[in-house]
Amino acid sequence: MSELFDAVDALIASRSPLPPPEERRRLRKAHGLTVEEVAAALKVRRATVSGWESGKTEPRPPERNAYARLLKQLAELYPTPTVTASEQDTAQGDTRPHQPEPTGKRTEEPPPTPESAAAHVPGHTRSRPAAPTAATGATAPHPVPHAARRSSTSFGTKKAAAVHAPVAGTDPHFENGPLAVVDADDGQVLAYCVGGLVLDVPTSSLSALVEWTLKEGKLGQPKLSGPGKDADPLLVLTEAALEHYGLPVALTDEERRTGRLQEDHKVLRQLARADWKLTKRGFGPWARIYRPAQGSERQCVQLCIPSWRALDPRHWGIAGQLPPAELARLLGTYASRVMTPRGSTAVTGLELMTALHPPTHAVRDEATGGFRKADTKNPGSLGEHPVDCAPCEAPDGHPLLKDLPRFHQRTPAEKLFEEAYDWARPLTDDECTKRYLVGIDVNMAFAAGANGLTVGLGAPTHVQQPRFDPKLPGSWLVDLSHVDLSRIKLGKEWADLNGDLLPSPFTPTGERPGGPAWYATPTVAYAVELGYDVRPIEAYVRHDNGRYLDAWYNRLRDAYITTMADLGVPADASPEEFLTAMDGYRDRDPEMAILVSAIKATVKGGIGKLRERPRGEGWKPGQPWRALSRPTWRPDIRAAVISRTRINMHRKLVKHAAFTGQYPAAILSDCAVYAADGPSPLDFLPYRNGKPLPGGWRLGVSPGMVKHEGTQTVLWGEGVREQFQAPELNLARYIKDGQVTNKDNGE
Repeated sequence: MSELFDAVDALIASRSPLPPPEERRRLRKAHGLTVEEVAAALKVRRATVSGWESGKTEPRPPERNAYARLLKQLAELYPTPTVTASEQDTAQGDTRPHQPEPTGKRTEEPPPTPESAAAHVPGHTRSRPAAPTAATGATAPHPVPHAARRSSTSFGTKKAAAVHAPVAGTDPHFENGPLAVVDADDGQVLAYCVGGLVLDVPTSSLSALVEWTLKEGKLGQPKLSGPGKDADPLLVLTEAALEHYGLPVALTDEERRTGRLQEDHKVLRQLARADWKLTKRGFGPWARIYRPAQGSERQCVQLCIPSWRALDPRHWGIAGQLPPAELARLLGTYASRVMTPRGSTAVTGLELMTALHPPTHAVRDEATGGFRKADTKNPGSLGEHPVDCAPCEAPDGHPLLKDLPRFHQRTPAEKLFEEAYDWARPLTDDECTKRYLVGIDVNMAFAAGANGLTVGLGAPTHVQQPRFDPKLPGSWLVDLSHVDLSRIKLGKEWADLNGDLLPSPFTPTGERPGGPAWYATPTVAYAVELGYDVRPIEAYVRHDNGRYLDAWYNRLRDAYITTMADLGVPADASPEEFLTAMDGYRDRDPEMAILVSAIKATVKGGIGKLRERPRGEGWKPGQPWRALSRPTWRPDIRAAVISRTRINMHRKLVKHAAFTGQYPAAILSDCAVYAADGPSPLDFLPYRNGKPLPGGWRLGVSPGMVKHEGTQTVLWGEGVREQFQAPELNLARYIKDGQVTNKDNGE
């Protein structure tokens, strides 16, 4: 009988009721749980829990009952916020016709036609449906401000994952979302918000638009961290809106060079008369208009002007040419998954670091009973004030180097030079007998390099003859020329390799170092990992340190994986399924493909901004430049991330070589090229029963895993090298499409 009872219990557990995927994610985040923690508790993979939360998969017994129990307990602790009936219907995907509401209340309208979508809707806060998007080819349903609108794109015999329109925040101040695309038509101004919401904007001047945004627009984004600040509302001005407000559609050549509108422009004088101010950068493609804060209330609006090249085509593609509703969807999704854009993707990447680790926090003032800014920096942050880098970390022209002779070229013993790989070698005779050259590319390589990395949070301390500590971030002057790649330690065992076919892990060019040089901690730690002793001569170490980039990595990783899932590339796909899903994934939803590019540019640009160089403004070598005044100007953190990224790649190279006897023919940054008998990565990656080589290359969408970059023939590679008379031409630079436009000069 007990067996029958157990069978009945198991049957009931197999149908344990679960809340919608969005609610599962909300409950987990409300309790401060990570996906990894839930996965560990349920003894499943992280990707499995992500699939449950995205609605792509459903839990099965025995995990389903435990998962349902977890969500039930969390729901008791964090009840669902009160929403209207129409919001509940939308959130639950209710397709039943809405019943009329009592007289005097707002009623739902039927799905509009394109003609009715273009009709005028009076009032400041009533919404109207947006026009059809290119991605779906269908007219969006009448929007509800708090509700999420879903769409899916068909491809082949499957459907891509539903693309979630950003959900407006529960904060009543931001109920219309983080941003709006402002357009004008025959004197009528409309603000296209996220989720298909469109607002009438009864303003005729730019100063009135700013006033309306702060008082009635209800735009903005809640802070990303407890001690942080809410994001200012963002207005994106179309060309029609620029003309309506008296602004030029395009900047003159002089204005493009200076990056701003001339200060005597009539619109800027109009703003000044209304007591609005501009930042030092003036009125450019990304402008900030503000008044000094009144207490804790900020009065600031940011403008984005696509026709002034605010959305760089290298990272945003054709975003600047999208219709207002589609551009609002794209930028709104970026805002919900990353943050409200604060400028270029590079600027946003840097601002995201600060938003996740605010430099200060509030404390109660015992004298007044109110709150004031704490006297000490926020733990785990970089603080409010910049710190000087070490002399070896300073780029050429830095004030720390002003006493160096003119035109002095610093040697590796004077300058920290941690950069990504640019290395290639001639093919061996055996490789020439193979048919193909196959390139693999590391997903979000620099993000993966930042994951779990301990970096300095404060100023460096100079020490002589230090004992190397792999847990202490800093820069070390040490001789690594004795490390021989022909015999290295892999784990606890020594391995014999062909060191001539491998790049050195200690230089970007792959050449073996010739003597003492400056290295970041991950590089020196790798020499120890390979089984060799190190004896630093001197170092600049940072005792105040922490994993500053972890939250930054997690947010960008989740944004990337979620967006790739929207494009039909799931995180839990098998190698074969992954390669198939990646084939033509950008064509399934061009807007989400743009978002993928923007997210990746946010990673690379954010890391690059940590060592931003002078940008004109009359700068001369030896003088400080604007970026040095930022706490986030930290070349040591940039060097540590790049060092870790290069070491991560080399670790996989040697694992692969030791197991298969195959060596890379070329490496460029995060792309490696191998000779293979077949055109697919699976023709040389050592998968066994669907499982990759531990510690080696692994196909997949997550950061640190690899995708197929491109395939060319060996004859193509040898022909290109012969054409340019360059036996070590870096073929990784051209493996994607095979187009070689000029000789590889290393730039």
